[in-house]
Amino acid sequence: MSPTPKQARTHRRRAVPTDRTKNVTLWRVEASWDHRPDDPVVIRTSDRKRARRKVTELADKGAYVIFQEHAGWDTWRTLREVDGAAQLAERAAEQQLAAAGHPPTPPGYRTDAEDRHRTWLARMDARAEAEQRAAEQAARDQAEAGARRRRLAAEAARDARALMSPPAIVRPENRQRARHITGAQR
Repeated sequence: MSPTPKQARTHRRRAVPTDRTKNVTLWRVEASWDHRPDDPVVIRTSDRKRARRKVTELADKGAYVIFQEHAGWDTWRTLREVDGAAQLAERAAEQQLAAAGHPPTPPGYRTDAEDRHRTWLARMDARAEAEQRAAEQAARDQAEAGARRRRLAAEAARDARALMSPPAIVRPENRQRARHITGAQR
């Protein structure tokens, strides 16, 4: 455990105007499993390559791994989180799909947060279903637009005679006046 600022500030005879902060480059790997959440594995090392190697090793064993960088005074900044159990489940699903005769997963496929537990084949099925729903909706919209067009054409044909005659001329004395006007403005 690194010292707190107060512990690090010991008495010095000479006032040297330099920064005495230790250059602490530490990496920390925390791994936990669902079947033993109260017993995590914690690895602290100054070797980044070793820490990254441990992240992949522990994720391959099915652990949820958190890769952290030391930020000073015993505080850690999370760089990466790996869900090893989900990766193992995805690999097992790929093997089952391959055994069933389905094509392999595309190389550029990356799972999102919402479809982490689904395979790419399920994503393709969902996309096809969404496209089919969109096509059905477009066909319904087109049918509604056609019905509206036919209805407007029928109204225009019905009202064509009235629209062809000029508007009736209303003489000023026969013009209807507003009922809400008071007597002084009449």
